[in-house]
Amino acid sequence: MSSIHDPNQNHLLAAMLDAEFSRLLPHLELVPMLLGDVLYESGGKLQFVYFPTTAIVSLHYLLENGGSSEMAGVGNEGILGISIFMGGDTTSSRAVVQTGGHGYRLKAHLLLEEFNRAGPVMRLLLRYTQALMTQMSQTAVCNRHHSVEQQLCRWLLLTIDRIPATELTITQELIANMLGVRREGVTEAAGKLQNCGYIRYRRGHITVANRAGLEKNVCECYAVVKKEFARLLSDTRQRQIQPPGAGFS
Repeated sequence: MSSIHDPNQNHLLAAMLDAEFSRLLPHLELVPMLLGDVLYESGGKLQFVYFPTTAIVSLHYLLENGGSSEMAGVGNEGILGISIFMGGDTTSSRAVVQTGGHGYRLKAHLLLEEFNRAGPVMRLLLRYTQALMTQMSQTAVCNRHHSVEQQLCRWLLLTIDRIPATELTITQELIANMLGVRREGVTEAAGKLQNCGYIRYRRGHITVANRAGLEKNVCECYAVVKKEFARLLSDTRQRQIQPPGAGFS
């Protein structure tokens, strides 16, 4: 494995106590997550759970007419596959890589075994699930009551919070699909933000030029989600973080 990759880059893995982490570590498999990769299909049986490190995965709900919108995003703060320990082995959403990178995958039954020990891992995963539910609920409220411009600000801020970069490789069409709005609405909103100097846009790329401007323009939904994740997960005990690649050959 490359020395730049480390399971501790995922906040949930980094928050596990040494005993629990040591049981899972030999089974964690580093995998590339390429833009557009589909990790789960709606209704599919889940064989693995994923812990993104440098990738971001978008959870979509698909409609019968082929339309879709994003319910939530999962990056280095979380895990994909919560239905495994919530009582089911399938999911109603589709998981698509929104920002390419890497992550670690783990056979689903191994995580379920750890969860069923009813110890620290169970409590950590349930707290994360509550935070994810808050994100989903707030996304629904935001899409119903706030402008496309505000939604775009929220989406941009949540995205750059999860990656060590300010430039995103994504098209306006993909953003429109995730927000569940028309592409023309995203074009207009992005134009306003660019005129204000908050972002720079060129075909397939968006650069956040003024984060403070986005934070000033965003609706309250961004702060609600960020505060809930901090409330539920910030007091979990962090293990001693090893140098990247320690313990790997």
